[in-house]
Amino acid sequence: MIGADDQVLYVGKAKNLKNRVSSYFRGRQQSPKTVALVEKIERIEVTVTNSETEALLLEQTLIKSLKPPFNILLRDDKSYPYIYLSQQDFPRLAYYRGSKKLPGRFFGPYPSAAAVRETLNLLQKIFNVRQCEDSFYRNRSRPCLQHQIERCKAPCVGLVSEEEYAEDVRHTIMFLEGKSSEVRKELTASMEAAAAELQFERAAQFRDQLEALTHVQSQQFVETEAGNADVFAVAVRSAMACVQVVYVRGGRVMGNKTYYPVLKADQSTAEILDEFVPQYYLGGQGGRDMPQVIIVAEPFESQDALVEALQQQYQVSLSVSSNVRTARRGWLRLAQTNAEQYLSSHLANRENLYKRFEALRDALSLDEIPQRLECFDISHTQGEQTVASCVVFEHNGPVRNQYRRFNIEGVTAGDDYAAMEQALTRRYTRLKKGEAKLPDILIVDGGKGQLKQARRVLSDLQVQGVLLLGIAKGETRKPGLETLFLEDTGAGFELERDSPALHLLQHIRDESHRFAIMGHRQQRDRKRTRSVLEDIPGVGPKRRKELLTHFGGMQGLARASQQEIENVAGINKKIAEDVYAALHNV
Repeated sequence: MIGADDQVLYVGKAKNLKNRVSSYFRGRQQSPKTVALVEKIERIEVTVTNSETEALLLEQTLIKSLKPPFNILLRDDKSYPYIYLSQQDFPRLAYYRGSKKLPGRFFGPYPSAAAVRETLNLLQKIFNVRQCEDSFYRNRSRPCLQHQIERCKAPCVGLVSEEEYAEDVRHTIMFLEGKSSEVRKELTASMEAAAAELQFERAAQFRDQLEALTHVQSQQFVETEAGNADVFAVAVRSAMACVQVVYVRGGRVMGNKTYYPVLKADQSTAEILDEFVPQYYLGGQGGRDMPQVIIVAEPFESQDALVEALQQQYQVSLSVSSNVRTARRGWLRLAQTNAEQYLSSHLANRENLYKRFEALRDALSLDEIPQRLECFDISHTQGEQTVASCVVFEHNGPVRNQYRRFNIEGVTAGDDYAAMEQALTRRYTRLKKGEAKLPDILIVDGGKGQLKQARRVLSDLQVQGVLLLGIAKGETRKPGLETLFLEDTGAGFELERDSPALHLLQHIRDESHRFAIMGHRQQRDRKRTRSVLEDIPGVGPKRRKELLTHFGGMQGLARASQQEIENVAGINKKIAEDVYAALHNV
């Protein structure tokens, strides 16, 4: 939460962002601190993380670095806790906080001591690696309680071989490195091998470990070898771009920054990065904290020259990478998610939208600013399961509770004109009856042909006062080259690529396209997964369940004779004949 002069007032985290933010604005029974905070808020910025653990870690990092006045400042100066694996014949796992000078390996950092203890507890259950102090371990003459409750294999008294214990330690390390799927594969192979050798007790141990792994969700945030990175991701929509920069230091996400570069034309992600990244590092802002690696969504043309320039200017060794895996892929995915979220918010910003509506009024030479837009689009796969969409935009953005879909029936497959005519007829018949308000502008995704269909429908229904606008893609079908039609005769016209009016039309056109495709795919998938039993008269959900349960599925039912089908509870002779005929195309 940010106040005047870009002062950070408060940093928090939330699983449900809407509920958390709205809790500050309810107006009743608020504490004096909350009332004072709300009075100072100018805007709210949001960063999306991959998990609650990462959100907690980022929150603590930002509180310590920014010291927001409305946060409860952390009084202690403790470092983050780690999990420590000692370097011995029978290593020990332990909670650790402090400088990492001891021989062995450190895993972390973790957001809290509770996260470390919970992880240690899980590891002790699954892999039975000892966690006792060395002084306790050296002076045992018989197994302790941890062995009796099956949380330790008692290496202190020689009840486990060094090789078996080393294998458990190796699996523990793999788990802490985030390789739980590989651990699961190895345990499965070991279980099957033990069972094949008739070592059923050992196989049962592997089975129990597998079951425990299945229910464990990884909660650690692992520090990688190359833990300092700047991550760049790009989102492009409706002729606008958002570049998201995520800063990773010491393996931890330390923050992010958002930029909205102006597109010169229809630029690809690589072209945007080629212009933005060099300017970001070489654009006159000296003293940047340089990373070890620059991670980008796609390779760009000048990246080699940029690396050479940065190495000369800052005397550092760094690289640019786009083909990344493991933790780095997670950082890139995080940056991409934030870029898309910020772009969506920017497009939906009320002030930006209103300016676009004003620009649309000027572009179409209207007397007043349009209040309501509707856009229609058609989607199908070679004529299969045709669906039409209708989306609604007002000054506050998309009005999603007024979106409508129409399943098109009774038209020639692939006839988009007839499909559009049916959708418009059904929609505006309902609007004439008062279902919703008439739009100021009706937009159809298409050229003169679709515009002609729309004009005929509105004329037949005697709908007046609605301006018709067709938006057709250019020959290359690239954004920014659309042709607009206000009449179904004569030439169309184009708007400048950077026109806010064109951006608004692209936004509503893309939204109607997305909504139509989503509905079409749902209908198509529903049809393709439909059971042949659903088309048999008299066979409802209860009888389908009885048939499938009795024969163990469709394969068993297909092999059954008509007499066997008739023996199922609730199935008479007529229904048995119909089921058998449907399954065998009789």
